[in-house]
Amino acid sequence: MSKEELDARAMKALMGIASAWYDQMKGGEIPSISLPTRTKYNIEYDDASEVWKYGDKESLRTAATAKTATHLLKMAYVIGFVKTQLRENRSSTLREMYYISEGWKRAKFGAQDESNFLVEDLEIISDVPREGFHLRPEENGASVYGPMRIREPTRRGPKLIHCQDDVGEAGYSIPNNVENLELVDHDAKFLIAMETGGMYDRLIENGFDEEYNAILLHLKGQPARSSRRLLNRISQTWNLPIVVFTDGDPWSYRIYASVAYGAIKSAHMSELLATPKAQFLGLQPSDIRDYNLPSDKLSDKDVEALNAELTDPRFATEYWKKQINLQLELGLKSEQQAFAARGLDFVTKKYLPARLSEMGII
Repeated sequence: MSKEELDARAMKALMGIASAWYDQMKGGEIPSISLPTRTKYNIEYDDASEVWKYGDKESLRTAATAKTATHLLKMAYVIGFVKTQLRENRSSTLREMYYISEGWKRAKFGAQDESNFLVEDLEIISDVPREGFHLRPEENGASVYGPMRIREPTRRGPKLIHCQDDVGEAGYSIPNNVENLELVDHDAKFLIAMETGGMYDRLIENGFDEEYNAILLHLKGQPARSSRRLLNRISQTWNLPIVVFTDGDPWSYRIYASVAYGAIKSAHMSELLATPKAQFLGLQPSDIRDYNLPSDKLSDKDVEALNAELTDPRFATEYWKKQINLQLELGLKSEQQAFAARGLDFVTKKYLPARLSEMGII
């Protein structure tokens, strides 16, 4: 979808929300909106798209009380703000919109989380991603390095970039909006997405990308939407195997879940942001045991998080049940860099080749 088409779709959808409120009031009804309940108990696996989406449970928000009426008022102001951005072809960050709301009197936001949540509401109702509203996060996505070529728009026209030969050691910086990127071609056998910058740098320095024809992507912790969208597009366009390499703790497993299954709070965008073919490479709890890795004891919050994942439908597979229960039994967690205890080349010469071979990737 072109930028012009997305802009038109966003404008039509937002004006449709306002028009529905007007019709409700004209008919003597209290303005309201209906939204799916955003919890892990209301996400369901969709066989057709192979992603997790919201289920049938919904909550109704009306203007029947001062509190709920204020919520709809804030939404109306955001719709007006986005409408102006679309007409003027301007954009802003979510943080900037939060500060701009200071001039909205009773409609101003009390906290950044509140404005973020409301934007998610609008995405759900309109079926338009926030990029279509010209709203962007404060930070860009992370970086990608490897044998692939892309074409991106610049002020001087389209530019062709090889993500090994035409970039420095930091790689190609993933922009906020990857819809305008053209995926031209590649010579890769697979893509490995990594949680930490240290491991990303280690693989580049050790020449892992060249030796195995691998695309390396730094997730930069919990991945930005642009990083997840790029992974989705690479998977859809090139059908490359994609594996995710994180630390061995419950919070890192959720990083993998956001890539492969989609995040609960953005389940309405799972078809665009999730990569259901992505596989979890490690660091597995069994790796902590098998390689006798340096580790730390699980905290009470770690244990609580692991138990929560056992009840999360996205982790309801025999593999995850076995690995999570093993971690609870071991009482340990470990980091990617723990492999360095066996030498700086161990992760690229021993662990990754063995694990990727076991997974049928190489």
